[in-house]
Amino acid sequence: MANDAVFRSSVICLTVVILGVGIYTQSLKKMMGTYVFGMLGLCGILLPDWDYFDRPVSQWCSPITLTNKIHSTAPPSSTSRFKVYPVRLLLYTIVYMYGFYKWWMFISSN
Repeated sequence: MANDAVFRSSVICLTVVILGVGIYTQSLKKMMGTYVFGMLGLCGILLPDWDYFDRPVSQWCSPITLTNKIHSTAPPSSTSRFKVYPVRLLLYTIVYMYGFYKWWMFISSN
């Protein structure tokens, strides 16, 4: 990961959420569940090799070539960090919303 400050600030935010869950639910088990879910979520967003995944979904099964690597290390022409691929956005949205739903059901259960 290129920027450790982003990861540190994300972990601090996760700590605040874990403390909030602990105060609200009074359950160590739910705090640990929130920690595991949060760390998996952070690692899924911040740690992947974005040079590999910042391509159309149809190319994810093929290895990244040197020309792709050279083009991906060039300075971005736009201000956004990622190219917007609708299928990738849909896949990430489905996975993270399902995970958030399962986490919320776990937290709100007795």
